[in-house]
Amino acid sequence: MRVAVAGTCKLALLIAREIHDSTSHQLIILSRNPQPGLLSQGYQCQVVDYNDPDSIKHALMGVDTVLSTVSANAQIRLIDASVACRVRRFAPAEFEGRPALRGQNGMLDRGRNAALARLQHYSGHIQSTIFVCGVFYERFSVNGMISQRIGVNTGFANEGEYIADPRNMTAVAPVYDSAQNISYLTLTSVYDVARFVVRSLDMPSWPHEMSMSGDRMSVQQLIDLIQTCRGRQFYNVEWQNPAGLQYQMTMAQMAGDIPRQRRLATLIETAEGHYDLPIPTYLNAAFPDIHPMSFQHWFQDNWASVPS
Repeated sequence: MRVAVAGTCKLALLIAREIHDSTSHQLIILSRNPQPGLLSQGYQCQVVDYNDPDSIKHALMGVDTVLSTVSANAQIRLIDASVACRVRRFAPAEFEGRPALRGQNGMLDRGRNAALARLQHYSGHIQSTIFVCGVFYERFSVNGMISQRIGVNTGFANEGEYIADPRNMTAVAPVYDSAQNISYLTLTSVYDVARFVVRSLDMPSWPHEMSMSGDRMSVQQLIDLIQTCRGRQFYNVEWQNPAGLQYQMTMAQMAGDIPRQRRLATLIETAEGHYDLPIPTYLNAAFPDIHPMSFQHWFQDNWASVPS
């Protein structure tokens, strides 16, 4: 089949490489800008103007499946063009927790609910699925996941902006939900996300949602694991529940501090278990030969060059 990967972020390029190296599918990468580096590696790329419907339709001629990593209005126009070009399947840019559990705080939406509503509107014309993987391991990367061109527009992509700052050994740990139950989260590396997504291309049909998991642990276990891997204790940990985080959110709203509101919104979502997924997850069960890297292994590799 002919598969279009929309976007050139790290996840998009990992998916594209997996398709290119591991399948016989025809691949086209849709990009806003020319990509001479990708062309020199043998990839087929198409420059797309997401403000021009004809430009998108031209790029999608003959495409069976679209895997999107673009957001907001660009993704809406991509969906519309996909339907017009009779694309069979579309996967929107989700790749986090389950949308049904997403809080009402618009800080984390980034146009995703509008895209899901559009796909629901077109459900009689195009099949779609939502890939959910919990939290990317790369949120805990050295120099942040923004250094890997992931989450550039999220507002919480820099090093130490989510739960733990492993370099300075500080943390804001949402360890309990509103009922004082222990908070858990599912985590997956973008490398394993790409492997699961590409394997799903050969499924005869897609369910509405496909989950995957690299690891699962409580927030407390995450804190303990980072301490073990770094060989140091956190010298400052704020143990939080949703009430405390919501108070901080109110203060951030009163101060007009948008970046802090975004960071707090992700912590509130974590506390309430919105990044946790049922075990076993759908794609792990469907493809048991894929053995995801554990978070501990990934973290040790990623931080090995940083002095403790």
